[in-house]
Amino acid sequence: VILYQCIRESRDFFSVMITQHLIVNLILILTVAWFMGRVFARFGLPVVLGELLAGLILGPPLLGIVTASEPIELLAEFGIFFLMFHAGLEMDPKEAVEHIWPSIAVALGGFILPFALGFFTCKIFGGTVFQSLFVGMGLSITAIAVQARILHDMQIQNTSIGHIIIGAAIVDDILALVTLSILLSLAESGTIQVVEISFIVLKVAGFFAFTILFGHFVIPRFIRRLDDREGKTFTFALISALAVGYFAELAGLHLIIGAFLAGQFVRKEIIDRGFYQKINDRFYSLSYGFMAPIFFVSLSFHLQLKWEWPVIIFTLAITLIAIMGKLIGCGVGAFIYGHKFWGSAIIGCGMNGRGAVEMVVAAVVIKLSDQLMASQTIAEPLLTKDQFSALICMAFITTIIAPLTLKWTVKKYCTCDENAQFYSLWEKSKKV
Repeated sequence: VILYQCIRESRDFFSVMITQHLIVNLILILTVAWFMGRVFARFGLPVVLGELLAGLILGPPLLGIVTASEPIELLAEFGIFFLMFHAGLEMDPKEAVEHIWPSIAVALGGFILPFALGFFTCKIFGGTVFQSLFVGMGLSITAIAVQARILHDMQIQNTSIGHIIIGAAIVDDILALVTLSILLSLAESGTIQVVEISFIVLKVAGFFAFTILFGHFVIPRFIRRLDDREGKTFTFALISALAVGYFAELAGLHLIIGAFLAGQFVRKEIIDRGFYQKINDRFYSLSYGFMAPIFFVSLSFHLQLKWEWPVIIFTLAITLIAIMGKLIGCGVGAFIYGHKFWGSAIIGCGMNGRGAVEMVVAAVVIKLSDQLMASQTIAEPLLTKDQFSALICMAFITTIIAPLTLKWTVKKYCTCDENAQFYSLWEKSKKV
């Protein structure tokens, strides 16, 4: 009887989730994303731009044929999950550790400067202290999944610059978590809850301690005993990614950080080259071939356009500040650790995409703002609707600009003789 009930419930669940409407939407998303991606690749531009444009065409900003829904959002979440695990598989963990200090310097510069510039810009446009703080917070974010996709498209993810960008994006995500918690605490109670913030820091430290122990003691004991019959190595890799992702969520971080770190440890422990290639190919197909395009297409669904001059001017102002803040802040951090002008410029441009992380943070702030306004705890919203629209537009624009500016700076960087290896990777990406 219990088995029958489980089968019936699962059948009812899938009948709700997998509908004809969903199948048609997926066909449209994948077809248009594939076509637009090929068009952009033909002109030497990153495929991700084609996928973002596909979302603009199909989604609410233009035709409105496809809209965001729970199944599509779920597939999009899995898309960045698999994409980040694959990024972890591809990148050498030893190289990542070697570049940890430059990554921290880049993250700090790319977080503090945009935050400060965003705060003062919002104040100039008449924002309250809290509104200015949350706008500054929005400008300081870097979307790690967007950066991983761009680096992969350009075949430079395994260079020292690629490792610094990904490492800095992870540090940036942690800084964003702690800062957001402080600001939300201030908004709710008017004071910084030291105990609560300390608990968040301890959770993050505990997560990394757990991940290191899991990677060093659990993964090696299993993965070296596995063969590839019935895809068991792939299954174990997937379980590892889900487990570390789950603990990342418990620590208040995004599950994609856990997926990336799990990929790093799985790669380190796979000795057999054949096993590694099979796992790599399967996760590549799941992410870049199926779910990642859904994620990038769905990003465009959230774009909100308001054709009012005050909103347009404010959007342009914070977008310019966001771009320059990341470029200068991250570039200075890279320059301090020995990277020359064009190398620092690549890192600054590579850190400029925001994407989904920006939208999630803005949505959290708006939700809390509505609750506090309803309870009359605050008199002014934490973010106005116009500021929210401007932040979403800024996130979308910087996500589009990041691969374009990155391509341009890479070309400049490759003109130097000492960067011959980097140039060969860049040429390889144009043939893919």
